[in-house]
Parts: sequence; structure tokens; C-alpha cells
Amino acid sequence: MTSKSKMASRLAISSDADAPDSHHNPSVPPTVTFGRRTSSGRYISYSRDDLDSELASSDFMNYTVHMPPTPDNQPMDIISQRVEEQYVSSSLFTGGFNSVTRAHLMDKVTESEVNHPQMAGSKGSSCAIPGCDGKVMSDERGVDILPCECDYKICRDCYLDAVKTGDGICPGCKEQYKTADQDETEQTGRTLQLPPPSGISKMERRLSLMKSTKSQLMRSQTGDFDHNRWLFETSGTYGYGNAIWPKEGGGFTNGKGEKTAGPSDLMGKPWRPLTRKLKIPAAILSPYRLLIVIRLVVLGLFLHWRITHPNNDAIWLWGMSIVCELWFAFSWVLDQLPKLCPINRSTDLNVLKEKFEMPNGKSDLPGIDIFVSTADPEKEPPLVTANTILSILATDYPVEKLACYVSDDGGALLTFEAMAEAASFANMWVPFCRKHAIEPRNPESYFSLKRDPYKNKVRTDFVKDRRRVKREYDEFKVRINGLPDSIRRRSDAYHAREEIKAMKQQRQKRDDEAAESVKIAKATWMADGTHWPGTWLTPSVEHTKGDHAGIIQVMLKPPSDEPLHGTIDEIGTLDSTDVDIRLPMLVYVSREKRPGYDHNKKAGAMNALVRASAIMSNGPFILNLDCDHYIYNSQAMKEGMCFMMDRGGDRLCYVQFPQRFEGIDPSDRYANHNTVFFDGNMRALDGLQGPVYVGTGCLFRRIALYGFDPPRTKEHHPGCCSCCFGRKKRATVSHTPEENRALRMGDSDDEEMNQSLAPKKFGNSTFLIDSIPVAEFQGRPLADHPAVKNGRPPGALTIPRELLDASTVAEAISVISCWYEDKTEWGDRVGWIYGSVTEDVVTGYRMHNRGWRSVYCVTKRDAFRGTAPINLTDRLHQVLRWATGSVEIFFSRNNALLATSKMKILQRIAYLNVGIYPFTSIFLIVYCFLPALSLFSGQFIVQSLDVTFLAYLLTITITLCLLAVLEVKWSGIELEEWWRNEQFWLIGGTSAHLAAVLQGLLKVVAGIEISFTLTSKSGGDDENDEFADLYVVKWTSLMIPPITIMMTNLIAIAVGFSRTIYSAIPQWSRLLGGVFFSFWVLAHLYPFAKGLMGRRGRTPTIVFVWSGLIAITISLLWVSINPPAGATEIGGSFQFP
Repeated sequence: MTSKSKMASRLAISSDADAPDSHHNPSVPPTVTFGRRTSSGRYISYSRDDLDSELASSDFMNYTVHMPPTPDNQPMDIISQRVEEQYVSSSLFTGGFNSVTRAHLMDKVTESEVNHPQMAGSKGSSCAIPGCDGKVMSDERGVDILPCECDYKICRDCYLDAVKTGDGICPGCKEQYKTADQDETEQTGRTLQLPPPSGISKMERRLSLMKSTKSQLMRSQTGDFDHNRWLFETSGTYGYGNAIWPKEGGGFTNGKGEKTAGPSDLMGKPWRPLTRKLKIPAAILSPYRLLIVIRLVVLGLFLHWRITHPNNDAIWLWGMSIVCELWFAFSWVLDQLPKLCPINRSTDLNVLKEKFEMPNGKSDLPGIDIFVSTADPEKEPPLVTANTILSILATDYPVEKLACYVSDDGGALLTFEAMAEAASFANMWVPFCRKHAIEPRNPESYFSLKRDPYKNKVRTDFVKDRRRVKREYDEFKVRINGLPDSIRRRSDAYHAREEIKAMKQQRQKRDDEAAESVKIAKATWMADGTHWPGTWLTPSVEHTKGDHAGIIQVMLKPPSDEPLHGTIDEIGTLDSTDVDIRLPMLVYVSREKRPGYDHNKKAGAMNALVRASAIMSNGPFILNLDCDHYIYNSQAMKEGMCFMMDRGGDRLCYVQFPQRFEGIDPSDRYANHNTVFFDGNMRALDGLQGPVYVGTGCLFRRIALYGFDPPRTKEHHPGCCSCCFGRKKRATVSHTPEENRALRMGDSDDEEMNQSLAPKKFGNSTFLIDSIPVAEFQGRPLADHPAVKNGRPPGALTIPRELLDASTVAEAISVISCWYEDKTEWGDRVGWIYGSVTEDVVTGYRMHNRGWRSVYCVTKRDAFRGTAPINLTDRLHQVLRWATGSVEIFFSRNNALLATSKMKILQRIAYLNVGIYPFTSIFLIVYCFLPALSLFSGQFIVQSLDVTFLAYLLTITITLCLLAVLEVKWSGIELEEWWRNEQFWLIGGTSAHLAAVLQGLLKVVAGIEISFTLTSKSGGDDENDEFADLYVVKWTSLMIPPITIMMTNLIAIAVGFSRTIYSAIPQWSRLLGGVFFSFWVLAHLYPFAKGLMGRRGRTPTIVFVWSGLIAITISLLWVSINPPAGATEIGGSFQFP
């Protein structure tokens, strides 16, 4: 329970921290007040002091203790704790810049019935106080909490009134409320938490464990303080946050007095790694590297021969080809060099379980905060987002260690209620998944599986349960799909009622005068009959997508610490008596938006989630997912945690999982699977400093996002020439460029984070600043091996999570306000980096530039799956956005040419290629026109097709094919996928990449900002055809260059054949050279041409118009450039006007 001293200390810390920085930030944080809505609809506001007095316990108002809590010394104010938790989880918190932070108590978040006790607005008994319509408080099972022995039913507000103003007298029996005794507390199975000493904040109490590791009482094999042995020797009298407690009789016991293990069991176990590197077989990798060297040498000799043997008959054609070929060679080198050291990795989940599951059943794994981002419910259907949320809630990870945050950047009530419906359906879906080990745990994907769903199911009630859940899911989909109409009808009804009420009031004021029409802003109404604080269906002032208050709603409150098994009566016909029915915490977040502020799109939304989650749950690791990327492998997070918790894992900034996609056409016409990148390039980068961050499916270390250096930076500082000149002296901060400076946590316990500079970097929230060292400590691997440095003692993370209180959520509201990032380093060096439409690549680059490493985790069963645009136009726009971000990177300070010496040379080349590859489009377009120009002119890029040229060309082609075959071998991709990638490389290079270069140059030169269209996650209109969207042709200007190239080459082939046939001396060698390269271009553009045809020849008229115009224009231009000599030749006596 939050005590009064704790609240006072928080307020004092906040005021002290804000004072010295007041001149840096003229925007003073708004006053935080709270309010509750009465049955009449009126708000009663409270100041923080009033709220503190309400929430504080009178019994422990002056309670002070000077020792850490132990199982035999715990407070017993359990009712007050549950009161506070119930209040927070049922309140919608709103606020922002120059506005009051208000907690709106909601008795209903959705129109459907709510059953799960963790969910906001869950059903409960009515308060017995006359005239009160409130709900009785309930515990984790939904059972009524009755504070008095007479079992008088009373709601939270009435209970607080009785304690505050009624001298603690029960309204039923008229006797003093009694606190539960020790025996009753132990029977509940919940370990209570000790109120803090006066003047000590929550974060300072958490830090007590870290400071205790400095003790010199005992050292383990790692050279650090041995927490477990110290507990054994001292009989566990003074320990904080430990799952095992030794008795005087010897050995370790759990909280129930059962003997579990002795010190020899913990220290004598052989150490085993959590991960292993699987090197590529030398029979594949050695020839692969040899072929790279051979092709590099041949390319050099070929280019030298080409430069020294010009075509004097067509020097212009030779010159253009030489420039293009030089660039292609340079681009190939940039792409190929980072592929010299590919590796594979594997994890051992059995070792993870052995190390982090304590003998008493508790988990020592660190917490994970999962971010799901969405912005537009029209382009990102709520049903897709809801299925992603359900897969997260059902994942196989300790429930109490998970927290899911949904960022709704559009502030739409549709998304809010869809999340509430998902939380309600999770009451049945999650126990069903746990009971029957369902995979995947996305209900839409699971019920759409084409394989036998009853295979390997041993429970006799599986068929009955599956039918029940399938029926409930069908009803759930109907409710989700009906939400837009439901919200619209509800809002219209409330609006009509408000208009009638306003007209009645007007008539009362003007008795005899004619009533004028009353105009009231058409609001969007929530299910409980109040205004939605976010974006309204009919935009109004302070209720638009770019102008609304910040919103936080705890959809599912934090679960209890102990497993909670269901009963057959609780969930209808689904027997969950042996299944844990707890659900992870689920929070809806919509950051504040106001006109005049740059909200920085997705990167700004992610940074808002980082700050809010740090205050509410502070998981040391963050997993970010797009709304259409769901968890396909329920153990994916455990596999990622194997890397983070393994030896040296504290130097990993993130674990990137490959992106896998569903709904792609079988032929993968536009290379949507992108397997060459995810299975080839990313595996190769994993052998260097790590893969790039690709925007979703990434498990981050929170401290790395905060901009800190990796630990032991002094020991890991290899320069690009360190093998020849030794290790360089570490550069001082004063000589390091500002953009390359990083924060430092300290390499040892004696080096502390500079707290005085923290507000200028992270903002004025003391809650946020205090949470940073806690997240750093909790993210450390176990100190169970001499090679593990910067570790933490076992059992340190088995302590229960702090309960949410109103002041914590109110602080989270303040850090998602639009003013919070002013004059801070958020978006510059802290969090997701601003200034690029591909903020993901830039954010990963900054981490690698500080010396962090990353890891690529390829699981046997795909970790995550999502959707990708299979429509040609949508695919080109997606590639345009990626390429535009790369151009921005090239012209920014994030160019790899400016990287620090902490980044490896091959990693730097890989990032350089990321910024340079769009510029290849300029040379590629020119080269695609060269065959046509050769056929039109009758010349070729070389003087003649002699043996030397053909030998070089054949060698280069053969080495390219052999490299492709070997790359297929070590990466696991197929040759067809490799060919599709080559085809779309040319399609994208001649369309989207060229437009990206032009847009990037416009932004750099003219300062014109780039806007992009959100990729649609919805399918085509034809519900009977899964791939209907593939055949939809939507015209875009990006199609003009490829169409021009195709028409030009087709016309050129016809002209070339005609000239050669009717020529007095046919030049067949030049014709064959030009025709061969034209077919090479057309073969690559074949998927593009097929996409233009649509389905059953339904090609848009605009395509035929453009094709005809281009063909006529090219023909007339060529006739004017090279007119026929006389009327007797082909073409007659035609003269171009």
C-alpha cells in the first residue's frame, strides 16, 4: 500500500528536481489533480494532498522500518492495497499540457459483458449503502472484498468515506473496521510488501539490493558478492527480493517451510551456456569466399579491359556503359563484403528453465514490456490488432513479468473498445491455449489452419473446448466488426438526447419566445455515457487526430503473484481447474497531441511508450511489434531471452527476429517474403556486429534505448586497425563529437550515473530517472560463471511487482504529454531517433555506433508472422518509403562514413550500403536503356563481340550463378526466391528508388518535407479470393519509368531486326548483343508487366494510353534522328515535321 510518507517523498523529490532546471524548460508541468464521477455525472476533483489522505492507511501513517522486509515481518493492510489497485484499474486517466490530470472512474468500458476480474469494468456486487450505485471491491478471482466481519457490502468510495470521515466505523454493524491478522494474511497466499521508511522513495528501496552487492562479506567464483551463500550463512535474517529462505536446521526452504535445496545444489551445478554459435560448414563457406575473391579479380580485369578498349564508333554508348558498370561493381562489393562471415545460432530452453525457475516455482526471468503500435483503424483493422493482442496475452512467459502497451496514435474510440473486447475474449482464449498447448495463439490464424487441428491432442475434452471457443470467437468477430456502427448509433442517440435537453433549457429561459435551433458539437460517446477524450467521429476542437488529450487506461490490471487456477463454473463449459487463468497487464495509451508540436510519427509514439512503461512496469526489456505482426511461436520471447541472459549478453542492445509473412501469393510475384535479406544478409551481419533493426519483432534492452554505452567499454574498444597498431587509447568525452557522445552508467559499482545531468537528457520526471538504474540492474545476466561480468545474484527478480497507484499512472500521463520532450534529448540520443521515415535503421545504427552488439535469432518455428502488401502499387509505395529513409540517412550525420571506431569496418560497409543503394537506380535506368539505344543505332557497347569480351562475360556470369547456389546453401533460401529478389530489385530500382533519390534531394536542397502513406493492412474486396488484392491495378506515377523501359526495348528489338534483315551488310553480332541485353531487361520486368494486366485482362485504360504515347513518341524521335535515305528504303519519303 502506498503510505503517506511515500507520497510526500515523491512530491518533495519532484519539486527539488524541477527547481534547478526551471530556466531550461519554460513549460511548467501541469498541476495533477484527480476526480471521480458520481452517479449524477458530476466530477468531484481532488488535489494530490486530498488523494494522499484518502489512499493512505491510518494504521501505518507513521510506520517506519529500518530493515528490508522478510517473510516473518510484513504489514497486513491488504484491503487498502486492493482498494487502490481496484481504483486504478477501473479509471480512465486523461491529461496533458496546461490541463488537469483526471482519473475518470469507469463502470463500463464496452457494451459487452465483462467477466474477468482483472479487467476494467468487471462485474461485481452492488454497494449496500442507500443511494450508491457503485460496485463492491473484488480480489483477483472477482470475489467480493468485504472489509468487515459482518460481510457488509461496500464500494471503494464509501469505504474510504467511512475510514476518513466516519472514524473507521462499518455502516452495517456499526463497529470499528479490523485489520486482518497474520494467520488470515498467510492463508490468502499473497506476500505483502512493506511500506517504505519516511523519506525513501520506491525506487530507492529497489536500489537497496544493488547496493548490498558491494558488501565484502563473501565473494563467489565470479569475484562478486555471493548473495545466496550469504543468505545461507546468516539464516536469511536480512534479505530483500530472494525466493529461497534458509532455516536454522540447514538447507533452503520455500515460503511454506518445505525444504528445496542446499547451497551445494546451487553452487555445485555445472555451468551450461544458453546459446551456441553454429558455424557454416567449411565445405560451403570456403568455396563461397574463394568465389568472391575470384569474381572480384575478374571484375577488376574486365573493367580494365573495357576502359582500355573503347568503341570509337559509338564513344557515347561506350562511355555510359563504363560509368554504369563501374558503379555496379562498387555496389556489388558493398553488398558482398559483409557476407564473408555468416553464422547460425541456437538456444537451449531447457537450460533457461533450469537457471531461472526457482525451486519454489517462482521465475527469476526479467520483465518484458511489449509495445504494439497502431495509428489508423481504417487502414489497420481493429480485428487484426485485437488478434495480435490475444497472441501476446497467451504467450508462454511468466504472466507477472509481462506488460502489453497498445499505442493508438489516432486516439480512436474504435481501437479503445476493440482492445476492451479483446481483453474480455482473452478470459476464454488464454486458458484454452494454455490448457491444450495451442500453436499459433492468434485465434484468426489458428482457426484458419488447413492442417488437422486434432493432431497430437491428448485431452479428451479438446473437441468440446475447441467448438466452444470457436463459437465464442465468431461472436467476438461480429462484435469487433460491428463496433463502428455501434459507436455511431450510440453517439447519435446521446447527441439527440443532449439536443433535446438543451432545447428544454432554452425554452425554460425564454417562456414565450420562439425556440431557436440549438447547435451542439457532435461528440463521440463511450459505453458508460461520457464523452470520449480522444478523436471524435465528427472532429471538434481538442478532439481531432492532431489535437486531443493524453489517455491511459489499464485494460487488465497487473496479475497476482501466485498462480490462479480457474473453475469450471467461472468460464462456462471450459474446464480450467488446472490452468492458470491470470492475464498479463494490458494498457491502452494514446499520447497527447496538440497543434504546433512535431509529434514525430511512429518514433514519437514509441518514445512515449518507453517513458510510460518505465513508470508503470519498467521491464528491463522491450519487445516492439507492428499491429499486424503477431506471436506465432509462444516461446519466442524465451528464445530471445537466452541471448540476453547468456554470458556477455549484457553487451547486446537488441535481439532481432526475422520477419515472416502470411497471405503472400504462392509465386511471391513481388518478392514480399524478402528471404534473401532476412535469411541471407541478416545472417551474415550476425557474424559481424549484429543485424540491423528492421522496425518490428525486436527485443530491446531498455538501457540501450536510453543512449548508454555498453558495459566494459574500456575493455572492448577495437579500432579498425587494432590488429596492426594495437588498441587505441580511449577517446575523452571532450574530444568526441556531440552526436557520438553517449551516456555512461559506469563500468563498476563505484561509478554512478550522473544524476545532475539526467533531467536535461530524460526530462523532469523523477519517477523516470529513478527507474533507469533499476532497469539496468534487472537486465543483467546471472553471475553464475567466472566469465560473467556485471551480473546479478540469483533470485533477485522473484520479488512481486509493485502495485499500481493513482500517482504512478498520473505521472505516466505527464510523460506522454506533448511538452515533455522539449529541451531534452529524446529522439536525438535517447529512444527512437527522429528525422527519418526509417527511424528503425537509424536507431539501430546509433546503438552499434556506441559499441553495442545485436543478435539475429532464427527459431525453428517462426517467432512472429505478419502481413505484407501483395498489390503492386502498395508494394512500390512501401519500397519508396524504405528507399527515401535510406537517402535521408546518407545525407545526415547518421552516414556510416562518419561512424566511430567502435563500429567494425565490415559493419560500417553494411550501413554504408544501406544509405547508398537507392542511388544505384540512376545507373540502372541508364543501363536498361542501353540495349535499346544499341539496337536503334546499330552499334554496341564494344567494338565487336570478340573472344576476350565473351570470356569475361561468361566468367562473371558463371561466378555469379555459383555464388547464388552457395548462398542458397548456407542461408536456406531457394533459387526461385533468389530469382524473384533479382527481378524486384530491377523493378524497384527503376521506379521507387529513383523517386526516393529525387525526394531526398528535394528535402536536402529545398527543405521540402517528405510525407508517406501508411501501408494498408486490409485485404482486397473479394472475400472469396485470398489473393484478390494481387490483381487490383491502381495507377501511380511510379509505374511510368518501367513502362517506358519495356516499350522502348520492345520497339528497339523490332527496329533492330528490321534493319538487320534489310541491311546490305547485316551486323548480326551487334544485333545479338543488343537483343540479348534487351531480353535480360524484359525478363526482370516480367512480374511488373504481369501485374499491369490485372486479372482476366482487366488492365486500366491509362496503361494502354501511356504505352501508346510512349511507343509513338519513341518511333517518331528515332525517325527524326536517323531518317531514311530515300523513298526506296523502309519508311518511304517520310519527313519529320
